[in-house]
Amino acid sequence: MTADEIASHAALQEFIRRQSQALLMAYEANPRQSSVFATQQRWLMGHIGFALYFRREAGESGLLTSRFLDMTQAHAVASRNTADAFIKELLNYGYIEYCPETDDRRARPVRPSQSTIDAIHGWVMVHLATLDGLDGGQRLATYLATSDGLARIEPLICDGLLSSHAIREPANTFSLFTWLNNGGIIMERLIAGLEEATTDAEQLSTSITSIAEMGLWLQLSRSHLARKLREAESLGSIGWRGKRGSSVMWVSRGFLGEIAAAQAAKLAVIDAAYEASLAPKSAKHLQ
Repeated sequence: MTADEIASHAALQEFIRRQSQALLMAYEANPRQSSVFATQQRWLMGHIGFALYFRREAGESGLLTSRFLDMTQAHAVASRNTADAFIKELLNYGYIEYCPETDDRRARPVRPSQSTIDAIHGWVMVHLATLDGLDGGQRLATYLATSDGLARIEPLICDGLLSSHAIREPANTFSLFTWLNNGGIIMERLIAGLEEATTDAEQLSTSITSIAEMGLWLQLSRSHLARKLREAESLGSIGWRGKRGSSVMWVSRGFLGEIAAAQAAKLAVIDAAYEASLAPKSAKHLQ
């Protein structure tokens, strides 16, 4: 499915709501790990690391940091210094580790820990389930039945994300949160708690009722979070049913449309990666 087809699907809001609920469950199971990847820059660097790891040459036990730095800089995701600091942070938390056996002691290749592999595996499953929900497909079942499914699909997902203008250059309110720590989690939280859109109302209530509680849950400064939310409020994208910051928060249909468009672009990338790497070939293709 193309991004336009996904974005125009009548049931998209409900399926991305379920998707957000699943991703929030993963966040709550390991908040620190999820937070490490919860800005767009870190999220893209994470995908670059996985892509390089799964594309390593025969005989290589892991990925070389130099290749990660080169690819991150080449795609203008981050500076070498930022990418190097990211690698060191992942090593410090144990989300990646040095490969125990290597002939090159100077290069010291690294590999993702099992918990990090499990996290990206879960992320892929959640999105394939969303795509299946939209068209009744069997992507998730095929992925789970393929022993090297993650190694085959993830590098292509990375390629698609890096080359997508819609993902790399989000507009308007959506862009406010892409550089904020846990900004991705904030938007998942908005969607997960959204009321069902049973009317054509321009403002849809969320389950958020307190900036202070939200900041505590996300381990963010209340003032920093409030500043970002005020920026979104000034654009008419969010607001409050009563007193600012301590009543029910609403989301505008316009902002919801931005989020849906971003999700559609991401899902289209994942669907294209699935088609290229895992989709069963028809008899026509085999002839």
